[in-house]
Amino acid sequence: MTTPTLRLYHSFTRFPAGKWIFSRAVCWRAPYFASIRPSVLSMEPGRTRWSMRKRRAVHNHIGTVHALAVGNLCELAAGTLMECTVPADQRWIPKGMQIEYLKKAETDLVAEATLAPEFHGQLGDLPIEVVARDREQQAVVRATIYMYVSEKPKRGA
Repeated sequence: MTTPTLRLYHSFTRFPAGKWIFSRAVCWRAPYFASIRPSVLSMEPGRTRWSMRKRRAVHNHIGTVHALAVGNLCELAAGTLMECTVPADQRWIPKGMQIEYLKKAETDLVAEATLAPEFHGQLGDLPIEVVARDREQQAVVRATIYMYVSEKPKRGA
């Protein structure tokens, strides 16, 4: 199954700056995510990986990456996972987030969102697991983002 978002990702990533362009396009579509300047690393049904750099604009008062900036990265990874996994006749919306801050985020980060392989387009609540890791591959944040999946309304109905 290929979703429109996944087709767009593959069409952009054929080119040298394709991942950068795709990342900017996602932030244009959902402008709030631009505040963390994320970069897509990989996207496939059931798994996405995004990174963000440790820079002053996302620091907290102690000079580490602010916990909510990492939360934004996790939500972005989960949302794009849904976009490249959920069938075209369904829609999704975030319903809630449970997040654990495991250690200070003192480096650039990579968030990986995964979906259990047994997902086959079921409707209802769907938990997405996301782990954000630092350069040393240490988990700094673990999040479960709950998505609600429903059928898209029929056009003209």
